[in-house]
Amino acid sequence: MNISDVSSRGLVLLGCGKMGSAMLAGWLGQGLPTNAVWVMDPHPSDWLRGLAGQGLHLNAALPESPAIVLVAVKPQMMEQALPVLAPLGNGATLFLSVAAGTPLSFYERVLGADTPIIRAMPNTPAAVSRGITALIGNAVAGEAQMQLAEALLSAVGQTVRLEHEAQMDAVTAVSGSGPAYVFHLIETLAAAGQAEGLPADLAMTLARATVAGAGHLAEQADEDPAQLRVNVTSPGGTTAAALAVLMDPDTGFPALMRRAVKAAADRSRELGK
Repeated sequence: MNISDVSSRGLVLLGCGKMGSAMLAGWLGQGLPTNAVWVMDPHPSDWLRGLAGQGLHLNAALPESPAIVLVAVKPQMMEQALPVLAPLGNGATLFLSVAAGTPLSFYERVLGADTPIIRAMPNTPAAVSRGITALIGNAVAGEAQMQLAEALLSAVGQTVRLEHEAQMDAVTAVSGSGPAYVFHLIETLAAAGQAEGLPADLAMTLARATVAGAGHLAEQADEDPAQLRVNVTSPGGTTAAALAVLMDPDTGFPALMRRAVKAAADRSRELGK
């Protein structure tokens, strides 16, 4: 199975909110025809309605055996929405879920144990094709189907494979929820700059560009982040003074981030029960 197979057999999106829309935009940008896409969404955006005028099938009858179904509804809606697609289970259709906290066993129970299912955790930078998505498949999902999922998800960023589904809770806490931590860092860095006398708009411009630039440097540089930190820290200088606060083992980033990630991972485990 490959991308051309998706075009000929069709791709179904169950739910098309921000994440589903980001992925769909990436696929269309890579040449997937609009008439190869079926979207089921009770509250379609104006963008989706516009695509429907260009051939996309919006809330229409589904193909008999689509190549792939992307499950992108909120976990709270899963019990109601997924059974509609049960007739496509136990067949040649690959189900790819990006819903947080919903285990493979749930999909197997609703769709059938012989259904190829891949669970994925993307993050919101997918909206600008800078996301990262972790994947794990059930026993029925073969290598070709894993490669198809990776090909589709690479339209919105990087992909990584997990060894065990239990790792998905930690992935959710690090990369799934992680962008919110970074956005809050920008907020608080700007607010701290404002407290030191900068105008609010200037402080926000500096904070946004600094976090974005440092993140890009961390991805591109050969050195690891610890070395990059050392490179910018002069002994006895301003950065060292700030890091003495941020790196305090009891009150700084190390303890705070461990608590935050653990809280997110614990909540992911609760959602999966």
